[in-house]
This record gives sequence, C-alpha cells and structure tokens, in this order.
Amino acid sequence: MIIEQLDEPLPGSILPTLGGSWYTDPDVFALEQERIFSTQWMCVLRADDIPGAGDYRLVQVGREQVVVSRNRRGEIRAFLNVCRHRGMRVCTEPAGTARKFQCGYHAWTYDLDGRLVAAPNLTRMPDVDRDAYGLRGVAVHEWMGYVWVCLADSPPSFTETVLGELVTRLGEAETFDAWQVADLRLGKRIAYDVHANWKLIIENFMECYHCATIHPELTEVIPEFADGWAAQTYVGRGAEFGEGVEGFTVDGSAGVAPLPLLAADQERRYFAVTIKPSVFVNMVPDHVVVHRMFPTAVDRTYVECDWLFLPEVVEAGTDVSRSVELFDRVNRQDFEACERTQPAMSSAAYADGGSLVPAEHHIETFHAWVREQLA
Repeated sequence: MIIEQLDEPLPGSILPTLGGSWYTDPDVFALEQERIFSTQWMCVLRADDIPGAGDYRLVQVGREQVVVSRNRRGEIRAFLNVCRHRGMRVCTEPAGTARKFQCGYHAWTYDLDGRLVAAPNLTRMPDVDRDAYGLRGVAVHEWMGYVWVCLADSPPSFTETVLGELVTRLGEAETFDAWQVADLRLGKRIAYDVHANWKLIIENFMECYHCATIHPELTEVIPEFADGWAAQTYVGRGAEFGEGVEGFTVDGSAGVAPLPLLAADQERRYFAVTIKPSVFVNMVPDHVVVHRMFPTAVDRTYVECDWLFLPEVVEAGTDVSRSVELFDRVNRQDFEACERTQPAMSSAAYADGGSLVPAEHHIETFHAWVREQLA
C-alpha cells in the first residue's frame, strides 16, 4: 500500500474523527434535521418519476413529508403534506396521479398549485384568503434531471452550495457537463434500508482505505483503489481502469454505448462527487450512478440508487446487468460495513472518536462542515 511505502511517518498522520455520540445521540440527530436537512438543498427524486400533470410522489425530507408534483402546466411544485385546516395528511398514497388534493378529514381541497379551492361552507367565509390558506409551498430546483427541494424560507444559493461541490471536486462545474446527466434515462433503481447513521455512509463513500479489504470486484476494475487513495482525494482527477479492463462492469468486460461528449482524460476513468448532505454522483464512461440518502433515524438511512444510461440504451432494452451488478455489490459491501460499525459508536472505546489516516484526511472537511452547521 502507498501508506506503507512512506519512509517516515507523515506529520500529523492521524487526525481525530467525530466522537461516537455524533452517530448515536437522538438529540444530535434532531439538531441535524433542524439545521442541515431543513436548510440545505436535498435531491429527492428524478423528474421523470412524475412525468405528467397531477403526478405526485411523497418524499421524506428531515422531519417533513413533502408532496412533489406537477401542476396542469407541467411545472414541478412541492408542498408540505399537511392540510391547513386541522393538519391531516392530504396525500396518503406514496405516489399517484391527482386532479386535485383533498384532505380526507373535512374535505378541504387544493388545486395542483396548492391553492385552497374548496371546503364545506367556504363561500360563507369570504374573508378566507385562499392563497394564504393553501398548502405550504417548498422551494424547488430542477438540475441534473433531478428535483431538489429546500425547506428553508430563504434557501441557500444553489450555485454556491450544490454546484460548488462540483468545483471543489472537479476544479470547475462545467467539467460535469460532459456526462449529460439530465439527458440520461433510468436503467435501474435499487433501494437500500441501511441500519446506520447517515454520516457513516458519507464517510465510507469519501474514502477508499477500505477498498482492498471489502471490494474485490471494484479493485479488479480499478487497481489503484487497492492502494487506499480514493478518487475524491484529488481535485479534477479520475481513477484509471486497470490494464485489460474494458468497462466499469462486474467482470471488467465492455459496457454499453459510451457517453459521446467525454474528453480523452475522462475516458477509462471513474469520477465521484459528494454533494452534501445526501447525494453521491459516480461517473464512468458509459453511465452515471446517483445515490440519494434519506436519513430516517439516528441509526437508519434509506438510500435510493439510480443507474443512468443514454436514452437509446434504455429504449433498446440493452442488458445493463453487469454494469448494475458491480456497484450494487459495492453498495452492499459498504452498507454492511457501516451497519457493523454503527453498534460500536456507543462504546466507551469510541467516546472520543476514532482515527483518520492520511488517505482519509479529506473526511475531516466533512466533519468540520457538520460541526459548523450545528454550531
């Protein structure tokens, strides 16, 4: 391993992690819901998941359940799933198509823009402002073919926060355009219910010190990962495929049709970006893998993972199983490691935290960000 080849220990080669209570304390998780998940841009679904007027899907964002839908003009809207009368859930099914949203308690009815349009005896209450008593709206932004929402009354700059992560990782946001993510189509989606704190999953994704131990298939495709240094360690650099490896597949065989706009230095390489607080984007020559995390408890995280390919690949019914299987195995290996780590977070041995070796030092910037958000 590269670390073992160093002649002298690096100055400050061990950095501390967050203490164990950061991963187990319900009060910490409640504060994260308030100051992170309720204030940051969260990627909740692919725009194609609600293709037509009236189509909707329920998503959990922090402590809030949000209805994401399209109005009659096809525009995406988002609302808190709470009737403004007595608070019943307006939508009870996880997804569907509606001509209007009606509360099942007292029949308060809202149009697809969230405006109150009907209620028993409403005409006798002319002082009721139908906009003011409409469903409470949530800020929406569409990017990368996905719908992003922010619960904050004054959302942070999307450019500075979300797109800023691309600059941090790739050197400039425009580099990301070569993968044409918004134009790709969903080839496969797999959901994972991970019994681990969301920060353990983020930390795992950011480093590859563990890759030689638990990812045999991945290190066969990208041998440099066996040295412990993750793609995210470097700005603008992707991890190179091994000699004789034809594609990012479970057996290293050729993948499907390559993305046409990639530059020479983006071919035969794997790039990864962490978009705090809950999105991972993985880019390879012929597809993109997007993880969206939904923290549901201090020790529970729901993850949806999308494999995206060129439209012609999906429309032709091309077999993408070898591409999907590689990252599905990586996901399951990673999530098992996180689940086996979670119980030890409450141990006295981890009360003051653990250690970050040089190949993991960039994780400290994530820890600093979490501390800053909760301060």
